[in-house]
Amino acid sequence: MIEKTLEVGNEEGLHTRPANKFVKIVKEGQSEVSLSKNGVEAPGKSLLKIMKLGIVQGDKITVRCDGPDENEVMASITALVQ
Repeated sequence: MIEKTLEVGNEEGLHTRPANKFVKIVKEGQSEVSLSKNGVEAPGKSLLKIMKLGIVQGDKITVRCDGPDENEVMASITALVQ
């Protein structure tokens, strides 16, 4: 398992379009992914729960990946978020 804290650099934060890309990355991989903001956690495959976190530019989120392709999935997520 790997865990990384990221600062959201995307101007849109993780609203509809970027959050949808996030979910797509997670669903294409084999690893279990979760993200959290201010202690509230959401599964990486749930667009609705990610959107409910209200992630905006400048927020710090923690992403956890656990599985056979965790490094690749984390690299893709990091590129999207930052």
